[in-house]
Amino acid sequence: MDTLKSFAVKSGEAEQAIDWIEVARLLLTSRLIDTIEETELVPAGKITYQFSSKGHELAQILMGLHTRNGHDGAAVYYRSRPFMLAAGMTIREAFAGPMGLSTSRNGGRDIGVVHNMPPRKGVTILPASGDVGAQYTPAVGWAQAITYRASVLHDEAWSKSIGIAMGGDGSVATNGFWSALTIATTLSLPYIAMIEDNGFGISVQSELQTPKGNIANNLRAFRNLYILDADGTNPEEALLAISQAVQFARSKRRPALIRLAVPRLCGHSGADNQAYKTPAQVQSEQERDPVHRVRTFLIEKKILSAKEWSSLEQEVETTVRKELATALRDTEAPADSAHKYVFHDMTKIQKVGGVRAENIMPPMGSIVAENGQRINLIEAVRRVLDEELSINNRMMIFGEDVAVKGGVHGATVGLQAKHGHDRVFDTSLSEEGIIGRAIGMALAGLMPVPEIQFRKYLDPATEQINDCCTIRWRTNGEFAAPMVVRIPVGNGKKTADPWHSVSNEAILAHTLGWRIAMPSNARDAAGLLRSALRGNDPTFFLEHRALLDTSAGRSEYPGAEYILPFGVANIVRTGSQATIVTWGEMVHRSLEAVEQSGLDIEVIDLRTIAPWDKDTVLKSIRKTARVCIVHEDTFTAGFGAEIAATIAQEAFSSLDAPVQRLATKDCPMPYNPTLTRAVVPQVADIAQTLQHLVSW
Repeated sequence: MDTLKSFAVKSGEAEQAIDWIEVARLLLTSRLIDTIEETELVPAGKITYQFSSKGHELAQILMGLHTRNGHDGAAVYYRSRPFMLAAGMTIREAFAGPMGLSTSRNGGRDIGVVHNMPPRKGVTILPASGDVGAQYTPAVGWAQAITYRASVLHDEAWSKSIGIAMGGDGSVATNGFWSALTIATTLSLPYIAMIEDNGFGISVQSELQTPKGNIANNLRAFRNLYILDADGTNPEEALLAISQAVQFARSKRRPALIRLAVPRLCGHSGADNQAYKTPAQVQSEQERDPVHRVRTFLIEKKILSAKEWSSLEQEVETTVRKELATALRDTEAPADSAHKYVFHDMTKIQKVGGVRAENIMPPMGSIVAENGQRINLIEAVRRVLDEELSINNRMMIFGEDVAVKGGVHGATVGLQAKHGHDRVFDTSLSEEGIIGRAIGMALAGLMPVPEIQFRKYLDPATEQINDCCTIRWRTNGEFAAPMVVRIPVGNGKKTADPWHSVSNEAILAHTLGWRIAMPSNARDAAGLLRSALRGNDPTFFLEHRALLDTSAGRSEYPGAEYILPFGVANIVRTGSQATIVTWGEMVHRSLEAVEQSGLDIEVIDLRTIAPWDKDTVLKSIRKTARVCIVHEDTFTAGFGAEIAATIAQEAFSSLDAPVQRLATKDCPMPYNPTLTRAVVPQVADIAQTLQHLVSW
């Protein structure tokens, strides 16, 4: 086992600090739950998706009994039920989850092994993901929030807390694992990566996950990382390694990685027959069963006799069977509850995540705009960020190049100098790390405001984006991760290309649970951004590149308290002959096209995509009887198609002409300006379409 000369925990001290009878009780409980599921509930059809933890129990239980600091945060995975039991999950909940019952931690919304739990015994279980490796960056975000809350907010209760990510050996090949490792080691965070190495990723042996199959050996040269390697089924060895890792992270405020070799005594899931394992491998795993090893250890240490062990088994059997009977009487959640908690709806404040979970209410603001100085859209964004940083000490801005440089578009110029390195900072070049850590920060009660330089660059964070937007829903309203992700989108005022000029708001709109704003001017940008920063949902704030510092996006600054609610469109021009529905930079092209056409056209700026103001659009169409939808995203599956479908369904009888759509042609964005103009809707294209529409 690897140790540091400057840090050590003695084996005897570790043994004395643990309640071995509690370890045994939890171990037998977890093992019996798995056995009952495998042999009774799955065959009876009461569970359709079963994951066993057999072989992994001891290491997880020992770690669970070490994480009772009050603000510890653990990101778990689908084989983490023993840890959950040690952290306070009830046996009834353990059964209810896989059976999809209303008494499960997620109310039947998610598979029962994707855990979450507000703190019961000192550790918050961050909402788990069904994606392999997605747990690491939220855990490191929690660890960074610990450092921030302790050192900047001077909250002593957080000063010895740690963030933990638990995963199997297969997960060490993922983007998230390496991103979290980079963040933790470069920032010296109190973070532990606990790798439960059972030698297989489903059927793929660990040698194909990492060279020679041992991630601890491969990281020996990694700087600023305390590495331990132990047998996760040996009671003394596993306890010592876990005690050292935890105490190191707590006292040194630095990261540790602990690899624990464990057997997987089951298939990957209930459907896996393990035919890929040789008889010798199966026999070797059975010989390393932690239940047998713990029994032998306790008897040899005279902690329990053989008779007392048998009594404990009987006691556990009685308790587990009683709780199973209770769970079997539980009901399924009502069908109409399936759609609750996608967004914050004022009916339930989450227990964990964002400032509202700690009974902090952001200022209400004002819906009345002042008529201030005319400024560019990017300056409006910068001013709001500056003002909100000044009144909300839990707000943090981060991303690539946002600190000294002030962002590649200039939105954060001067903010680090004014508000400090802890609150405005650069990150490693990993969008998965940027968004993943933001989730952990938000769950820890902060307001993260990450910047992604261009929409296309968001792609590596797709997993975290999709996980974030379902947190409130899949935890039955108990967790939420409010944040504001700023992204410049669309064509620049001078150039375009396939990498920096993507719009793609329709793809973001499909990730249900994210609110989406796309302002067309500085006033709306200020109001929508402030609304998002004081809101209680994750939000995409899209800033069109052609409007950042051009006259088209310029308008009066509405003041430091102006709030613009989401889902309220703006009728920027009234008319009677037809309606244009548009947003972003296309608002200005549409207005210019109307002037060129000489027609009396109503122009609606949606301002937000999720939610979008359906009522204003339908009311206008019932007045004008004609509509053209104009946007920069692609024609096929662009958000205009959603609007058109809604109009066809709810206002068909009011139409005197077919719904028209103008959008970017279905091809990647070209670099050559002539080619760009050929695919993006031009003013002349809009004017011509209006003439055709009105003459129908």
